[in-house]
Amino acid sequence: MKITIFIPRHASRQFVALILAFVVVSCTAAPTSTPSSSPSPSPAPETTLYSGTDGYPWWNDTVFYEVFIRSFYDSNGDGIGDFNGLTAKLDYLNDGDPDTTTDLGVTGLWLMPIFPSHSYHGYDVTDYFAVNPQYGTMEDFKRLLDEAHKRGIRVLIDLVLNHTSDQHPWFQQAKLDPNSPYRDWYIWSETDPGYSGPWGERVWHSSPTGYYYGIFESFMPDLNYNNPEVTQQMDEVVRFWLQAVGVDGFRLDAAKHLIEDGTRQENSDATHEWYKNFRPAFKAVNPQAMTIGELFGDDLPTLASYMQGDQLDLAFNFELAYGFLNSAIYGEATPTANPLKYSDKLLPPLQFATFLTNHDQNRVLSQLVGNVNQAKVAASLLLTSPGVPFIYYGEEIGMEGTKPDEDIRRPMQWDATQNAGFTSGTPWRTPDSDYQTFNVAAETNDTASLLTHYRTLIQLRSEHPALRVGNLNLVSTDDPAVFASLRINQDEAILIVINLGATPLTNYSLKLKNSSLAAGHYLALPLMGGVSATDLEVNANGGYANYLPADLPAYGTLILQLQSVSAQ
Repeated sequence: MKITIFIPRHASRQFVALILAFVVVSCTAAPTSTPSSSPSPSPAPETTLYSGTDGYPWWNDTVFYEVFIRSFYDSNGDGIGDFNGLTAKLDYLNDGDPDTTTDLGVTGLWLMPIFPSHSYHGYDVTDYFAVNPQYGTMEDFKRLLDEAHKRGIRVLIDLVLNHTSDQHPWFQQAKLDPNSPYRDWYIWSETDPGYSGPWGERVWHSSPTGYYYGIFESFMPDLNYNNPEVTQQMDEVVRFWLQAVGVDGFRLDAAKHLIEDGTRQENSDATHEWYKNFRPAFKAVNPQAMTIGELFGDDLPTLASYMQGDQLDLAFNFELAYGFLNSAIYGEATPTANPLKYSDKLLPPLQFATFLTNHDQNRVLSQLVGNVNQAKVAASLLLTSPGVPFIYYGEEIGMEGTKPDEDIRRPMQWDATQNAGFTSGTPWRTPDSDYQTFNVAAETNDTASLLTHYRTLIQLRSEHPALRVGNLNLVSTDDPAVFASLRINQDEAILIVINLGATPLTNYSLKLKNSSLAAGHYLALPLMGGVSATDLEVNANGGYANYLPADLPAYGTLILQLQSVSAQ
């Protein structure tokens, strides 16, 4: 019997001992992971999962990394990244050894679509039960999955529920024959209804047998989820990938567009009802499986409507992503503090995904006009805030790129050799011209590099539960360039102070009205920032005033662990 054990880097020795004892009692097989701080259905995966710190789900202990397989690493010289290439580079992401600091330290992957497709990006699927042959075989993918799991890395795949490719056999039959059993799997009209989509785009497309609905493109016809057969089929797709293949969950593309209600084409009541039925279906296959929805551009109340424990596990918090970047760009804390405050108020505790940019947006360093220091403070905001952080591949080394989309999805920059070390052949897309400066090899041993900054922050988040699951206390400051927060969980309290500006600060102060901190004298021990910090006096309300912990260099990040003197 094979048991895959996920033990994150922050797990205590006592927890590890308990789990290993369970394995010894349960079977004779050794654990396959290193402890660290349309085929027929097969039996459910034999997996013992770490449930999460302080009773939160496992994903709150996870830092995810978004990968475009086509652009990550090419193992066979055909110019296209592949499963074996990602497997070869897993040690860069996480080597499975908690005592090393040379890997990035992420513990989750989100893979952009891996299904067969006629487009380079894969968001128009032609077969939901297979993998893109340009990326390798199903066996290659399963090997990638197994190697990731050995390192304590969970894997989500992009699931495109809303639509298929117009080359999918279902649609080909539906378009050819109005009497096809697949006709009602899509949305048809004998005449053009005439209305446009949410962005003013054409959504009704002509064919020899009528008009069909496709909210994104004519080659992406929407599925008809008012037809129970479509739902039944997609339940089988989900069961296959969770049970027969063993992925850990799904990022749901275009989640809000699933079911239309007349001209209402997003966030319909029927869409919400569909997810309420979908959740128990996939949780019955694997209760630990996770779904995260793309609700592009929606506000926090709309996110909250999907996040009441009966629909999605997580949704991407776009308002907060804009806030992180605007704070970095303008050197002001308010753009981050406001959406953090309202996320904390409106959404279930910590159940939202944070990020800076993704595959649909201009890359971080391009938006920051090449300012690496601003990229560092953006990373500090991301990786010290509540929620579940996602990093877009190459973000950690400062890859640049602006639309068209192909240019924000260019090959990963591994070194300064030809084609950025991505391929020995001709790359599907030429790497960005700055690859000789911004690459893994150039930054990996540079203590001042963006890559080192990311590694340090991810390691701290892994080692300190307050950074992962601590409650949020926004700390007032008398300088608009200072962002400060206090994260407290049952084990520790951590104060984060970030100078978002280009001017060193020596005369600022922090104030907190109240918190769950006990009154008393606290040592402020530096975890990041490398300076001695002033002790803190906490009043009976758990607050303090006129506190200046330490001078802040330009674009400096100070992370302090508060230790009660009475607890020493």
